[in-house]
Formats: sequence, C-alpha cells, structure tokens
Amino acid sequence: MFRSRAFKRRRASAGFSLIEVLVALAVVAVALSAIGSLVATSVRGTRSLDLHLVQVETARAIVAGLPDREQLAIGNFAGETAGQRWRVDVLPFIATNVDPRLPTPWVPQTVILRVQSPTGAIFEVGTVRLRRRTGG
Repeated sequence: MFRSRAFKRRRASAGFSLIEVLVALAVVAVALSAIGSLVATSVRGTRSLDLHLVQVETARAIVAGLPDREQLAIGNFAGETAGQRWRVDVLPFIATNVDPRLPTPWVPQTVILRVQSPTGAIFEVGTVRLRRRTGG
C-alpha cells in the first residue's frame, strides 16, 4: 500500500503544467518572430544591393559609351538601357576660384549622369571633363 500511494503522488506531480507549456510556446514564438524579422531584413537588403548594382553597371556602360571629349557638347541626352532610364547633362563648369580670362587650352565641363530604376530609385554620378578650347 505504501508503495502505491507514493507512486500515485509521484505520478500526479510528473509532467508539465499548462502554465509551463504556455511559457515554452511563448518563448519559441518570440524566437521564431526574431528569426523571421532577421530573414526579411536580409532579403530587403539583398534586393536593394542588387538594384543598386544594376544602376551602377548601367552608369558605367553609359559613361564608357559617352562621345569623345571633343564631341561632347553642352546640352543633354537621354535613353533607356536594361529597363533603366538615364539622362546625361553636360553643363559649363563654374568655379569661383578660377579666373576664366586666364589663357588655357582646356575648357572644363560638368557631366551629370542620372540613372533611374523601374522602382524609382535614382543613382547620380557627377564628374568634370576637359574639352580642348577651339578657336582663339
């Protein structure tokens, strides 16, 4: 008899209570939501980098295909490459610390390239090109 009472007491206290199971489930849910958030952030970051890389490569291809410095005139031109819209603006270079009356064989030009992805993100590159002065 003594043995059966002790066995029944042990059996009643064995296992998990409902509260313990709920706490364990809550801990698992929090861990899974943190992992899901991390994965979603990683996917967004990867997609953003992929889009940026496509824009940079498009800009490189356009810059490589620009006309020779002697043929690059003031103005703008645009187009579309690989689904990316682009525009090149060629402007006079304005510098406040340079005297434009000084004789020089070169005329600086500002070249601004804008590449816009289908999502609307804009990548812009600006540079200065030197053009040989014509005439006197």
